Amino acid sequence: MMGEEMIAVSLFGQEIGRIGYQENEHRSTFQYNPSFLESNSMLNIFPATGIIKRMGFVQLYGQFNGETFKGLPPQFADSLPDLFGSVVFQAWLDGKQQNSISVLEQLAYVGNRGMGALEYSPAVELKQAKIDLDEIVLVVKEVLSAKRSARQEMLDSQALLNIFRIGSSAGGARPKILISENKLDGNVIPGDLEVSNEYNHYLVKLAIDEDVKYPREIVEYCYYRIIRNTGIRMMESKLIDQKHFATLRFDRQDGEKKHILTASGITGWDYKKATNSSYENLFKLSSFLQIPHVQIEELFERMVFNIIYGNVDDHLKNHSFIYNQQTDSWELSPAYDITFALNPLLSFKNTRRALSINGKRSNISLNDVLTISEAYTIKDALGIIGRIESQMEELLTLFEQYHVPKLVAERIHSSCIRLT
Repeated sequence: MMGEEMIAVSLFGQEIGRIGYQENEHRSTFQYNPSFLESNSMLNIFPATGIIKRMGFVQLYGQFNGETFKGLPPQFADSLPDLFGSVVFQAWLDGKQQNSISVLEQLAYVGNRGMGALEYSPAVELKQAKIDLDEIVLVVKEVLSAKRSARQEMLDSQALLNIFRIGSSAGGARPKILISENKLDGNVIPGDLEVSNEYNHYLVKLAIDEDVKYPREIVEYCYYRIIRNTGIRMMESKLIDQKHFATLRFDRQDGEKKHILTASGITGWDYKKATNSSYENLFKLSSFLQIPHVQIEELFERMVFNIIYGNVDDHLKNHSFIYNQQTDSWELSPAYDITFALNPLLSFKNTRRALSINGKRSNISLNDVLTISEAYTIKDALGIIGRIESQMEELLTLFEQYHVPKLVAERIHSSCIRLT
């Protein structure tokens, strides 16, 4: 693997291998650490989808170029934030008058601070023509040092904005930050500094978009409330200052990091493309992973909820799985990113879903839904649908309670559909 940029990847304190990137050939490589293979442990950390094979040879990847995977094996591309507008990247780029950095430098920035449990560290220096990984790490340390002085005395809007300005964004299309709230005194620190059980670890969606004319974070919170009413698992969530949506992270539980992969990351299915984006594929993947049947039924419930309540942005990165280190197996993660996905102040025609059902992305019918319930032996599918439909009036009540503008509330409510 000489002549490449390289970076080491670790999981639960063990170096499992090294990732390389050959810039001139636009392909990446991965090779397991021999000692990790010899340990014969964690055999299922990368499910056997044919992408990362458990063998000692160098594995080559030239098929994952593009915006979603950036040339990396999808399991590692999952670690990258969706956007790189943080202070760390911007300061580095501005200081060096560069417009971009390599994908491995981006992983070096993620380091041990990313979502999930995979961690990345410099393996060799990069070519002299570029800033080496040590320089990147130095910038990260400086920012982390600045963030440690950003402790706040209370969880409010100003605290969130201060941390956001320092560059703790989790990326994505909406402004997000990661924070940790001390369970005893309520002090708040950036969420990439602590893992311990002394803190509640939150992902916070900030209500700071000036171009959005309705309170979408409050709408998402109201959706969270009715989702919990249906029995679908979600992490505990709350509103901060009655406007910022904060949800506990399922990749930080019991003082430990959890190894998480999205459906897109496990399979290499590009979530931005329609080719493999179907609920049928998601159910097939869940069966392949041998998740408990009760979670197959829960996946059906989530699908039904998304159909009824207009969450059309239910793409393959919005469905994840959690690795159980004790049993070397996978489970369905709690639900997340479920809300009314369109701007209710705009008019839409022929809205298409991210995931198709029975070959359809719009005008989903009861018969379409029942094709999946029959294929996966979902008990009392009609009862499930009725239970989820029963929350429509509660949603209106919550909108009124949290002062969602009447027009917005009525538009969302009228967009909900009944399957039965």
